[in-house]
Amino acid sequence: MKASKWAAALSTTALLTIGTLMSAASGANAAPDNCTVSTSGSHASSYCASGTGQHRVGVTLLHANPSVGYVYSVGPWVSAGATSTASLPPGTIVSLRTEKR
Repeated sequence: MKASKWAAALSTTALLTIGTLMSAASGANAAPDNCTVSTSGSHASSYCASGTGQHRVGVTLLHANPSVGYVYSVGPWVSAGATSTASLPPGTIVSLRTEKR
């Protein structure tokens, strides 16, 4: 009987510990918010004003040279409050977006 009470107590402790860890981990990062994207000349940029995660600018273009086809350009991952910038080759922008994590 003593062994079964020990096992039950250990099981309960393990479940409480796992629950505590999971609830702490889920709120650690909030996706960036209040984001804007823009282009200027041969650059695209993304800026997110709030949140604790990271973001980057992402662009899909149809290159000016038809034999090249579609081109994808992304900026570096940066924290909210910073600007991510990517270079743009000549062409037509198909998609301009903020990617978040």
